[in-house]
Amino acid sequence: MNVVYASNDGYARHLGASMYSLFDRNQLEEEITVYVLSMGLSEDNRRKLGEIAEHFDRTLVILEMGDLKERFASDIDTGGFDISAMGRLFIGTALPEEIGRALYLDCDTIVLGSLRKLWQTGLSGNILGAVMEPTIYPQVREQLGLKPEEAYYNSGVLLIDLKAWREENVERRLVDFYLEKGRELLACDQDTINGVLKGRIKPLSPRYNFFTNYRYFHYKDLVNQSPAYERVAEDVFRRAKAHPAIVHYMGDERPWKAGNLNHYRRAYEHYLARTPWRGTAKEKGQEAYMAMYHLMDYLTFLCPPARRVISRKYGMQVIQNRKR
Repeated sequence: MNVVYASNDGYARHLGASMYSLFDRNQLEEEITVYVLSMGLSEDNRRKLGEIAEHFDRTLVILEMGDLKERFASDIDTGGFDISAMGRLFIGTALPEEIGRALYLDCDTIVLGSLRKLWQTGLSGNILGAVMEPTIYPQVREQLGLKPEEAYYNSGVLLIDLKAWREENVERRLVDFYLEKGRELLACDQDTINGVLKGRIKPLSPRYNFFTNYRYFHYKDLVNQSPAYERVAEDVFRRAKAHPAIVHYMGDERPWKAGNLNHYRRAYEHYLARTPWRGTAKEKGQEAYMAMYHLMDYLTFLCPPARRVISRKYGMQVIQNRKR
């Protein structure tokens, strides 16, 4: 199993927690090799990651990507998102040529189950597999020209056919698309992947990339927001909510922020405490916002339309502020 992360020093401890959970929950796998696409990881953080891999007798390969901006022909604007997110676009050339399949994981994920079935999933001629994100802002869908019946996918977990990726020159197409539309995109790498690979992405079960705030969403509301989500059966969604294989701390309610009440926060805390970053203090300064955000979680459950109004108004405002 070839697993890929992309990280800088700012996300190193989250990567450590995710990687520890990956190894811990998949101890029956004969081989797991983790490739880290590094954007300037320090020697200290590299050493700490190496300790985790050594503890489980797994292989860790750190590939230094350097300044990603140099991989683009002109200046790029990631809209306030960390440029390390763009690292996944270069996975085809970064990894050794002989690797034909890879599982990409965001650093803000925690693995809670075996990934064997996910790793063995056939892609049916598609370039990659991913989990749908039906709550993406309508402005994003419109920008990408997605029809109601067409799904939008989250890029936090990607099962990639690297052989097809290379043969179809996906990396070049992604870079060209981003250079053409980058300043207009709201979710940089994720929008780019959806725009370029539209029609070539296989939907995966939400249990392999369960967004933690979806605990409070009703299945019917998700389908109302994106009819394409009907391809996910309601019982599959409910099982994913109860027993996710990978949780993704997407959104503002991050478990490393002081005052957060994320339902799944203990999974992150459990694994961080087993890494060399154990004892790292939570980030302070947003305690009131964390309380308000959690109240919005309950508002999502009680009155979904109200959540949509708040999210679209203030969420888009935050993104637009990032782009300035």
